[in-house]
Amino acid sequence: MDRLTALRVFVAIVERGSLSAGAEQLEMSRAMASRYLAELETWMGARLLHRTTRRQSLTAQGEEALQKARAMLALGEEMEQLASLQQEAPRGQLRLTSSYSLADAFLVSAANDYLRRWPGTAIDILLVDRTVNLVEERIDLALRISNELDPNLVARRLGTCRSVVCATPAYLECFGTPQQVQDLAHHNCLTYSYFGKSLWTFDGPLGPESVPVSGNFSGNISNLLLSATLQDCGISLQPRYSVASLLERGELVALLPAWEPQSMGIHGVYATRKQMSPLLRSFLDFLLTRMAQDPLWQ
Repeated sequence: MDRLTALRVFVAIVERGSLSAGAEQLEMSRAMASRYLAELETWMGARLLHRTTRRQSLTAQGEEALQKARAMLALGEEMEQLASLQQEAPRGQLRLTSSYSLADAFLVSAANDYLRRWPGTAIDILLVDRTVNLVEERIDLALRISNELDPNLVARRLGTCRSVVCATPAYLECFGTPQQVQDLAHHNCLTYSYFGKSLWTFDGPLGPESVPVSGNFSGNISNLLLSATLQDCGISLQPRYSVASLLERGELVALLPAWEPQSMGIHGVYATRKQMSPLLRSFLDFLLTRMAQDPLWQ
């Protein structure tokens, strides 16, 4: 049995609503489509469809199989295109979006190196610290730091964003150094409007622990909070990639070393796998390789 064809028949039957309509879409006989479906059910050891003369519906096993079948067919399409895509030099323009801090620490440098490697390409970057609609903004690729992604979009994990709670020596001299995460509730904590506005989560010695935080300064851009932190305004939760050099120079002090702030995935997010351009595929592979080579992003 050609299992990929059998999966294609199964998906077509479900999407078109009947065995006859599915067979017609695939330009095969009804008998052949029925044979593929029967062999697929035998292979999986489960009935996938309830079929009567008037209607059909998915079984519980069929619901699960449908999701996996669609994913396998999408992967099959990518594999079929892979050889030809690898032979094509990337060309054209990519429109990207990213946060300010990630662009400063990673994206601009990576984009410049990619453009030098592939002179027939161009990159346009939209910097915003908010989630944008990829279709409305005509975005090819969004770099997003999040553990909660839109299920309607396709995401490829590129790396990991780790954070650190920090403050200046001057602030700590005036207000003291927190020894436990719960001590943060008594400090002026600078919060990010879109993430962790009132609750910071950690992995501590005894497991996950959250602490309510508040302060007199918040903002929608992490760079803004970093600037305020450097001016002794309070304590902030910063991506390690933004403050690594400041910590080394002693301009900031990392706090609460026994508690690891919740890490987040760094993802390349795009609208669909279908008709993925060689340019987008090439750039995603480039970003993945670049992050994999630097421990900062792992």
